[in-house]
Amino acid sequence: MGLADKAHSSRAIRCHLRRGGMRAVIPQPADQAANHKRLGRLGGRPPGFVRESYRQRNTVEQCINKLKQWRGLATRYDKTATGSLAGLRLAATFIWSAK
Repeated sequence: MGLADKAHSSRAIRCHLRRGGMRAVIPQPADQAANHKRLGRLGGRPPGFVRESYRQRNTVEQCINKLKQWRGLATRYDKTATGSLAGLRLAATFIWSAK
């Protein structure tokens, strides 16, 4: 669940994720890191960053982007959940077999 969070790095969003028991897996932008460093102790503790989690997030995003390229899923023409699920499975099979 934490891997699918939006890629925002504001303090408020990171606090919201922590309250929900999730860790933000995005790195801190350079300008925010510089502000933390400039403020010293008053800047607060820098947020944690786990490189492996970030890589997994990137893999998930790439997979979703490949699935979105399939027109049937991107346009959401299906009227029922079973039709959408069938299209998702078909697209996933095509992506898997192309490797």
